[in-house]
Amino acid sequence: MSKQLRSIIFNFSALLLLFGAVLFITKLFFAPYLFALGAAGIAIVHLTTPTKDMDFRTRRLQIFNVIASLLLIVASSFMFMNRNEWILCMTIAALLLLYSAFMSHKK
Repeated sequence: MSKQLRSIIFNFSALLLLFGAVLFITKLFFAPYLFALGAAGIAIVHLTTPTKDMDFRTRRLQIFNVIASLLLIVASSFMFMNRNEWILCMTIAALLLLYSAFMSHKK
């Protein structure tokens, strides 16, 4: 997968994730589906990122990204069950993604 396609999928999935989270507050029935599609897209992007040429630090941050994407999938399953734990999973995933975003550019 090319870097540009990966970026497009990630951005579109992030928008779906955001709209799904906002629309879930308004109790729309299709909000968990949007969130789940966004979480799946982000997971696909992070799971298909090649790690062969990465150094140790970048590989460790990539593992954080994979864990965060799996937490987003768990959050979407909590949304389907109508439980409030999805907020906790999404917050932890957001913190992991934020940490890896700031630390990956710091060299």
